[in-house]
Amino acid sequence: MTDTTGQLDKTFNPAAIEARWYPHWESSGAFRPERPDAEPFTIVIPPPNVTGSLHIGHALDNTLQDILIRHARLKGKDALWVVGTDHAGIATQMVVERLLESQGQKRAEMGREAFLEHVWEWKAQSGGQITRQLRRLGASCDWANERFTMDEGFSAAVIKVFVELYNQGLLYRDKRLVNWDPKFRTAISDLEVETKEVQGHFWHVRYPLEEGSGHIVVATTRPETMLADMAVAVHPDDPRYKAWIGKNVKLPITGRLVPIVGDEHADPELGSGAVKITPGHDFNDFEVGKRAGFRPAEMLNMLDAEARVIQCGGIPDDLLGLDRFEARRLVVERLEALGLLEQVEDRVIQTPYGDRSGVVIEPWLTDQWYVDAATLAKPAIEAVRSGETRFVPETWAKTYFNWMENIQPWCVSRQLWWGHQIPAWYDGDGNVFVAENEEQARAQAGPDATLTRDTDVLDTWFSSALWPFGTLGWPDEAEKEPFVSSAVETRPSTSLGMNGSPLERYYPNSVLVTGFDIIFFWVARMMMQGIHFMGEAPFKTVYCHGLVRDAKGQKMSKSKGNTVDPLELIEKYGADAVRFTLAAMESQGRDIKLNEKRVEGYRNFATKLWNAARFCQSNGIGGSAHMEPPAATLPVNRWIIGETVKTVQALDLAMAEFRFDESANTIYHFVWATFCDWYLELIKGQIDEETRTVAGWVLDQILVMLHPFMPFITEELWHAMSPRANDLILAHWPMADARALDPEAGPEIDWLVRLVSEIRAARSELNVPPGARLALHVRDAGDVTAVRLSRHDAALKRLARIESVGHDAAPSGGAAQVIVDEATFVLPLEGVIDLAAEKARLQKAVATAEKERDSLAGRLSNPAFVEKAKPEAVAQAREDHAARSAEAERLRAALNRLG
Repeated sequence: MTDTTGQLDKTFNPAAIEARWYPHWESSGAFRPERPDAEPFTIVIPPPNVTGSLHIGHALDNTLQDILIRHARLKGKDALWVVGTDHAGIATQMVVERLLESQGQKRAEMGREAFLEHVWEWKAQSGGQITRQLRRLGASCDWANERFTMDEGFSAAVIKVFVELYNQGLLYRDKRLVNWDPKFRTAISDLEVETKEVQGHFWHVRYPLEEGSGHIVVATTRPETMLADMAVAVHPDDPRYKAWIGKNVKLPITGRLVPIVGDEHADPELGSGAVKITPGHDFNDFEVGKRAGFRPAEMLNMLDAEARVIQCGGIPDDLLGLDRFEARRLVVERLEALGLLEQVEDRVIQTPYGDRSGVVIEPWLTDQWYVDAATLAKPAIEAVRSGETRFVPETWAKTYFNWMENIQPWCVSRQLWWGHQIPAWYDGDGNVFVAENEEQARAQAGPDATLTRDTDVLDTWFSSALWPFGTLGWPDEAEKEPFVSSAVETRPSTSLGMNGSPLERYYPNSVLVTGFDIIFFWVARMMMQGIHFMGEAPFKTVYCHGLVRDAKGQKMSKSKGNTVDPLELIEKYGADAVRFTLAAMESQGRDIKLNEKRVEGYRNFATKLWNAARFCQSNGIGGSAHMEPPAATLPVNRWIIGETVKTVQALDLAMAEFRFDESANTIYHFVWATFCDWYLELIKGQIDEETRTVAGWVLDQILVMLHPFMPFITEELWHAMSPRANDLILAHWPMADARALDPEAGPEIDWLVRLVSEIRAARSELNVPPGARLALHVRDAGDVTAVRLSRHDAALKRLARIESVGHDAAPSGGAAQVIVDEATFVLPLEGVIDLAAEKARLQKAVATAEKERDSLAGRLSNPAFVEKAKPEAVAQAREDHAARSAEAERLRAALNRLG
């Protein structure tokens, strides 16, 4: 912070700065897109669950978005970052149910309307936690237009889409298998299914042939499902069973007869080559059953919504009502008693669990609402193939194509109370009437019909698929005429918004930033719905970032105890350091190994910038009044101006290519090394008016370039260095003016930096005492080097701790030699260090480093190690080998200096 005189405090205190600047930005309207004549730039936030709290994945995702939006704002664009939350059907219902149960109330007893009132009350009181946490991170969203997937306008869009898809024949009711959660008694999406390895068994069971001439052996991990078997499948070309196809087997326990069918799903190489088929309880079996001629309505379902056994044909009474796992135990006992259990193998079973309920998910045959995703996917595939939308990194397009080209019908109904209730009404005969409201449904059904509304709600992915246009006012600002479109053949007009409306101005969005793990669940569905209802893809670029892992590369999980709370990191190191760490480590989709040491390092970076600004203040250096580079005559000033322009050029290129790591590292190295370690050191003791002007201009450029990554400290320093009319958040991005590059000053200062660096390295490697001032003898220097030595004599002596510079021959005895360009620089060391002892130390250190290097090289050349060791162990060995190789090379060079 700054004191009342405008001077920066000695200590950098991020918490105080963050607490002041964020409320100022938000209240001043700095986040609002209010540049009607500028090029629009739009990002929609992947809406976090209203129940959520900020985790490290959110921190990465939103940091990257904020970098892009702040950068666009500084570039003069009309930047809109749409923010909002998702109603999160299951998660929210679960939270409120638990809250009510703690108060002695049950959802089922209070009824739907009363329960939903409680949900809205909870949302008003507790649903804003994550949005408050996003503010802590510095997210510069357009909070003035915050959206919620259950708000009135967005809900209207959801209902309209459902009705129009139904009327176009692209949404329908069907009986199919779903992932069923028996605890919550609802269908769930694949994303909500967590597969775990569980120790289980493989039961091999004999199914007797109908005529009693033998049996066929099937194997299963779920023997209880045999109660609903409808066939046994064998490969049609398997010679063992070819003659049996068409015959029947008699199911143990139930006694039902089921056919042996030929189907390529049965693999002759696996087990007996015969597979029991339970189409009502297995996704693969469902497809086999359809190929065998069973209609879904005929498929047997042996479980109720709580996964308890119900009658579906011949099931003994004592099994009815049992939980599926208790039924499994009794079925196995009976098979053993009947002598039909041939073998039991111990197996590790890949078992699906509900990620929130924690119970085993059951494939369950039920009536649900489905979207014809295959039809909607075709133009969405073409949009990426044609380049209308591009994926970054490009490799994720292959994942997108693979899923979209093999897409299945999309189940969009959920058996919950919280969510968008499906706009469908049924009469007493089961006829369905889909409409935007009951009045329209009644107009379809007739005045005398008794209508009952569908109790299900829509999957949250259905509503969030409309996020890119539903948040911008669709359908109210779209053309009112109904359109009849085929998602394959034609598209609606792109002129859907009124002139100047948010919908017309900000759709399509510029870029979407998201995790690769929801390409299927969210990105693909936004592509399908956006193209179908808006006529063009919802975004131009999809940037897919990686996962944040722990320092060892392991996926974070509460059970492992290796999760990182970004809010704790912010408390400890400041939001700027956390943001910069995530940006610097985000390398186009590669997973991030988050090490707290890196966060600490970037906190030190912020402190270094703070101290550099304090140095500038104490030397009369303030902010600049101009964007253009100031006039300069001194080589050091012409050099830093050129280095600044080169940094702007590199940063512009990296940002255009979504290279967050390269962008962060570019500005980091310029600030830390070029500006702080070299320029400020070079000008010490000789700061004239020209230098003050140049230094102030360079520091301003730094603050603007660094602002998207570290918004808080940069805004604080922007105002501390000079009185400003505007906040930094609304400043102008630097110009990459190549005319400011000086062909003479650049090479001259680069030479000085290289010379000082080489002398410093030699001193360090040879253990020269830091306080020792050495004589420097120059040999074979040309005219240009001689002029440079004369011009920079004072800086060279100060920075390299040189006592004198001479062109005479160095005295005999031990010395270190440094070669820069054509000249050799000799540093006599007699009497300064013990030369013999230093040589012995270096020889020993070289031998040790080379031995370790060669040992690691041997391990890495061994295929057994590379192929069988854990990937993280191989990666660590490679890192260690590179480090030992560099160390050996450095020590060998130091030894040669003494030669």
